Formats: sequence, structure tokens, C-alpha cells
Amino acid sequence: MTTVSSAAPLGAGIPLTLPTRPRTQSLTNVPLSTATLPALDLTIPPWPGEMMTSGGLTLHVRRAPGPGPAAPTAVFVHGLGGSSTNWTDLMGQLASRVNCIALDLPGFGRTAPPDGYDFSMTTHTDTVVRFLAGLDGPVHLFGNSMGGAIALAVAAQRPDLVRSMTLISPAVPDLRPDPRRCANPKLPLTYLPVIGRRFRSRLTPREQSLQILRLCFAQPGLIPEHRIDEGVRETIERNGLPYYRGALAATTIGLIRSWLVPANRSLWRVVPKVTAPSLVVWGNQDRLVSVRKAPRTAQLLQRGRLLVLPRVGHCAQIERPVTVARAVLGMWESVDRDRW
Repeated sequence: MTTVSSAAPLGAGIPLTLPTRPRTQSLTNVPLSTATLPALDLTIPPWPGEMMTSGGLTLHVRRAPGPGPAAPTAVFVHGLGGSSTNWTDLMGQLASRVNCIALDLPGFGRTAPPDGYDFSMTTHTDTVVRFLAGLDGPVHLFGNSMGGAIALAVAAQRPDLVRSMTLISPAVPDLRPDPRRCANPKLPLTYLPVIGRRFRSRLTPREQSLQILRLCFAQPGLIPEHRIDEGVRETIERNGLPYYRGALAATTIGLIRSWLVPANRSLWRVVPKVTAPSLVVWGNQDRLVSVRKAPRTAQLLQRGRLLVLPRVGHCAQIERPVTVARAVLGMWESVDRDRW
């Protein structure tokens, strides 16, 4: 390990411990597996959902039929405002290799939050830790956006639970002002108490869904119409859930607060503690978390590598599921050969 001083705003003069990367390992040397994958079928609906109890917690999850109990498990954690449906296509690509479980965090999707749940990043992290601890063996952990930040904290806190980690545009601290972060400045107002009802009445579920697509995807015009329809149905469902808007608002505040903590408690301090083989995937047209954060994130990971995808936004697992799957399999194959 090598200790250096970071010029980035982590905290003035506080040294960072960075992993020493052998010269034979490039940060961006991400092999894409040539293994046979199922044909991408964009017509498949979201995987069946069920309530699953693990570690004393009951969450709504979606599971793709896997190779059986002897195979490793992959667990997928969605981002802010997302749900288990965000992983449909990537799970379809990987289901022949691993048993796939996509979570709905409390307050999102179909998991109602328990009484007293505070929606902080610490509490969301503890939820995932408890759930993973109840499973059989370490998992391949995936996280997108806020789910990526949660995955980082989980892997650092409980390395025994994580076999490998894949981060897709993780929500690392990024406080830059950027108007592109909101497709419609009024969209966040639809989730506020009291006045939210008035703003929601001005946006149909389809308009809400399309604005989220424009915000998250680099090429929203490529999204099939039936997938847009799925998003509209999910928007209608979550708008009718009594807990959703409060959970979204509280989790948003919790995420921002996690970015504002003192440097010695920042997520940037957590990243170097992760020992699991890690793949960081980022879209070069991500409007929500700048791709400029990508090299730093991957470099701070002890066994991290970086794949930046052109013409991709914030949700590479939806926009480029086959490429992401090949990169993930490439990591797993390299780890098996002790080359990661």
C-alpha cells in the first residue's frame, strides 16, 4: 500500500491510503468475457416477485431462475427512486451462472418500511448487511447509484459477505451544481408533502416516467415502447403506495447528508477498505453522478477496475445489459485465474 496526499476535496491535507497497482494491471483493463450468453430479450417482463425473509428481515425481492442451490448468489441493490425491476435484463444475462436476487429496499418497490425506519444511508446499509448475513455464503453484490454507495459500505463493513462487487454509477459524493440533474425542475416537487399533490396533478404517470427516462438514460429514444409502458404502470403503482413519497424524500435527505459529513467520515474514506474484487461501470453521459468521479472511485478500491461506456447514462445495466454482463463475467473469470 502507498500513502499519498490527495489534491481532491476529501479534506485538506488528510492523507489517503491508496492501493499499489502492479504495472501489469491497468485501471481500465477490463476483459469482456467471450462466454455464450442468452440472446437479449427485451420483451421479458420483470422477474416474479415474492416476500423473502433473511437475517430476520422480510423484503420484497425478484428472483431469476438460476442454476441451483450449489451456485453462488448475486444480490442487486437499486438506486434512489428505483426498485428491483431495474435489474431485469442484467439478471436475465447472468441467471445461468448465479442465483439472482434483486431487492426492494424498505420504502421502495413493494417493501413497506417497518415502523421507525429512518431511511438514512446507515440504516439502508444495515438492512442489506442483515439480509446478506442470512444467506448461504458470500454473494456477488451489485449496486446502482445509491445502491452502489450502499454496496460500498456493506463490502467495507462486512467483507465476509461479499464475493465480488459491481458498482454502476455509484452515488459517491458529488455536490456540483448542475441543472442537467433534473429533466424538469418541478419533478421533485411532486414528491413533497402538501404541495406535492398539486404538482402531481399536472404530470401524468407517463410524463413522470418519460422525464425520469430522459434524466437517467443517454439515449431514451432507444427504450422499447413496452418498457416505457412498464415504467408507467410502476409509476401508477408507487404513486398509490402510502409510504413511497415519504420514503423517497427522507432517503434523498439521508443521501445528501451522507455527502456532507466531515471528511474523516466520508464515503471516500470507506472505499479503500473494500477488499473484494470490484468492477466500476460508468456511463460517459451520466447526468446524475459525474463520470469525473469514476477514476477516483476505481483507483481507491484495493482491487478495482473501471469500465466507462460511451453513449450511456446513469443506468448502464438497463442501457447496455450485455456489455455489463460480459464485463462482470470477465471479472469473475479473471478472479478465478488470479488475474484481477
